[in-house]
Amino acid sequence: MSATHDDDAERLRRWRLILGGDEADGVNVSLGDRDLAMDRCLAALYEAAEDKKAGGKKRSGGLGGSSPSVARWLGDIRTFFPTSVVRLMQQDAMQRLNLRQMLLEPELLQNVEPDVHLVADLLALSGVLPAKTRETARIVVRRCVEEIEKKLAQPLRQAVMGALNRATRNRRPRHREIDWNRTIRANLKNYQPQYKTIVPETRIGFGRRRSALRDIILCIDQSGSMATSVVYSGIFGAVLASLPAVRTQIVVFDTAVVDLSDKLDDPVELLFGTQLGGGTDINRALSYCQGLIRQPTDTILVLISDLIEGGVREGLLRRAASIVSSGASLITLLALSDDGAPMYDHENAAALAALGSPAFACTPDLFPDLMSAAITRQDIATWAATKGLFAARGEP
Repeated sequence: MSATHDDDAERLRRWRLILGGDEADGVNVSLGDRDLAMDRCLAALYEAAEDKKAGGKKRSGGLGGSSPSVARWLGDIRTFFPTSVVRLMQQDAMQRLNLRQMLLEPELLQNVEPDVHLVADLLALSGVLPAKTRETARIVVRRCVEEIEKKLAQPLRQAVMGALNRATRNRRPRHREIDWNRTIRANLKNYQPQYKTIVPETRIGFGRRRSALRDIILCIDQSGSMATSVVYSGIFGAVLASLPAVRTQIVVFDTAVVDLSDKLDDPVELLFGTQLGGGTDINRALSYCQGLIRQPTDTILVLISDLIEGGVREGLLRRAASIVSSGASLITLLALSDDGAPMYDHENAAALAALGSPAFACTPDLFPDLMSAAITRQDIATWAATKGLFAARGEP
């Protein structure tokens, strides 16, 4: 009976925090000191936002416009809520209360919990950040980049190197090139007991040694709708560039095209080299990337764009068809983020899919496996379908 009572009390407590106090309180629960502090944090954000919409004022709370009150609120939410909730509340504060201005103050910026959306906001504001804030912004961005790298860098390295080893395995080796350990394992089924030997029907050699086994080009749309995709792409590009077995280049574009390959050794510098917002000329970007292709059959070109073309659509499709027909692998990612299926140009996506460039949205955790599939020349449309990824269908 006591356990049931405790469960009911906890349920009512949670409802009280969700509904708020005053006239919204329909549960008549008294909160303790810690819960009252949590309630004030929630009210400062969500009730103030509702008042702003209605043009009224329910409480004297809210975040106000002063730096001390915002800094205090940022510290409080980190005290009372887990990191995932803190990031959500920060994002809601920027959207609901127009607190992007807080990113211009270094003392406030030091208190925020970095995440990919915050990084995207900082990159979008990079051109107007005051000098006193820029260094703090770089520190915050670096913290977020390092956190993402910890989770995703090693899986990407392992996936790419494993795929390269499989893709370059020599199946017709000369005697001095034979990898005897793998050859014996592959032929155990051919053991001849009467002769006490194995017949090496399949011979496996060491992979061919070359300075670069694949060329990977990331072509990234930096329009505002692609903000989080730009962040993840920049980090993945830097990780790929650290692998000597691949030659990595990274190109960003709006109506102009900028090659940031020389910044791949530092993902933070690379990200601050982007300029989020502006128009889109995908045809021009693909034209530039086509000029970077040296060995088409060893090249993977990843176009990361919502395909909302501001240039000449027919030129875009002709360029894509030319790249595919040359033997290069052209993959279109409508998004590289955790934000779900994006807004995108359905006609362009279907047209590219019909040309042989699968178009789908990909989450960051699946990007290493995508690169592995591309390196080993798997059918990418089939790969996307097996992963349950949102994909555009080509017209027959």
